[in-house]
Amino acid sequence: MGIVASQSFKNIISSYLGFFIGAINTLFLYTKFLSADYYGMVGYMLSLAYVIMPIMAFGMHNTLVKFYSTFKTRISLHSFLTLMLVLPICVIIPLILITHFSYDAIVGFLSNKNEIIKGYLWHTLIIAIALAYFEVFFAWAKVQMQTVFGNFMKEVFHRVGAMTLLFLLHFEVINLEQFMGGLVVVYVLRMLVMNVYAFSVKLPVIIFKRVPNLRNILKYSFLIIIAGSIATILLDVDKVMLGHYIDIKQIAYYNVAIFIATVIAVPQRSMHQILLPLSAKYLNEKDFDALEDLYKKSSLNLFIVGGFIFLLIVLNINQLYYIIPEEFSGGLLVVFMISIAKLYDNALGSNNAILFNSDYYRVVLVLGVFLVILMILLNMVFIPVLGINGAGIATFLAIFTYNSIKLFFVYKKFRMFPFTSATLNIASLLLSSVLVFYFWEFPFHPIINIGLKSLLVTVIYVFVVYRFNFSEDITLLIKKYLKLK
Repeated sequence: MGIVASQSFKNIISSYLGFFIGAINTLFLYTKFLSADYYGMVGYMLSLAYVIMPIMAFGMHNTLVKFYSTFKTRISLHSFLTLMLVLPICVIIPLILITHFSYDAIVGFLSNKNEIIKGYLWHTLIIAIALAYFEVFFAWAKVQMQTVFGNFMKEVFHRVGAMTLLFLLHFEVINLEQFMGGLVVVYVLRMLVMNVYAFSVKLPVIIFKRVPNLRNILKYSFLIIIAGSIATILLDVDKVMLGHYIDIKQIAYYNVAIFIATVIAVPQRSMHQILLPLSAKYLNEKDFDALEDLYKKSSLNLFIVGGFIFLLIVLNINQLYYIIPEEFSGGLLVVFMISIAKLYDNALGSNNAILFNSDYYRVVLVLGVFLVILMILLNMVFIPVLGINGAGIATFLAIFTYNSIKLFFVYKKFRMFPFTSATLNIASLLLSSVLVFYFWEFPFHPIINIGLKSLLVTVIYVFVVYRFNFSEDITLLIKKYLKLK
């Protein structure tokens, strides 16, 4: 776990820096400087871009990670890397042409409930292209075991860009249309910077020669589009469907709730950057002992760290809603539902990395398609009745079901289970902390209450984890940074 712990810790730092900046944007700047309609439009535009991004990338970011270590000669490797750069273009150009010639029909369908959507279809498409090639260039760096800079760009850069644009809008340096266009520029610039870095790590040599194992590569890429679409749809289709059923300003309220809960996913996202190439390497080398060790340790460490963040969110959520506009407090149930789903994500450790890099990804994709259909149906049922709470319930049910099936599938095929007795101990610590601290508040200003309760919970949680040595890796980190013997 040495390289995993080292790069994961740095990635967690940059990820939480990004989420700190994102929190300022989401909870304060967007809610103060933009109308609810335009804030909802930003959330809708970005969610739709993320939904179509896997198609734009043609699965190359996952394919690159899975197959990179299988190429042993210079010519075959460079031919493979050339293919990774070229294939997305073969998808992007036809999609641009379809959008151009079917523009009226597309915007007519998307703007059925909210007219504001009509003006930003091209914005969405360009952001989706930028997201796709960013992931390809990030994967280019990942396979060289260099994830820290890419994670910084993924988590921090665009949030700083959005913050800058929001202040420019507030001080009337730019108008609303320039703000929306500026968001597009931020994502394109992020892609270009990642491109320069990736090529500085390993300069491409463009070679158009036959790529060994091409059939399996293309088959995997096609199927991984479905996998990427499933993962993205589970995260973002709820916002897209909200825009179809209810007023777009409701997406702004939902977006705040989702952002708060998604903070729990930061450790998993950060560690996943290095878990992917390592899991692919162990699978290609058939080193199943190392793979199982990685699975168990990543599960435990992510559950501990994610559980800590879960406590800080759940125990302070009522006070947090006192310091943002009152209309946003309707997302409280959404925060609880999505927080639990994200904590479950963390507890699965390297489960996704194992599945997407193994020969069994096809079966999981089929199950995933059915679950996406289930989620869409659940949203169609719950959103018209319960609004944003209905979207939260549908998302929770879909993610919980999907994760449970993946957990069972890895156990069935690899005889690996991520949970240990320490997992049960952490679960008990989390439950008891919620029961003790949720209904108890300091009689001060909400910000002071959040600070005091967070400090108290942090001290107790860290002490218990360290005292009972639930995880050797985390115990070593605590000793290192608190300078304990």
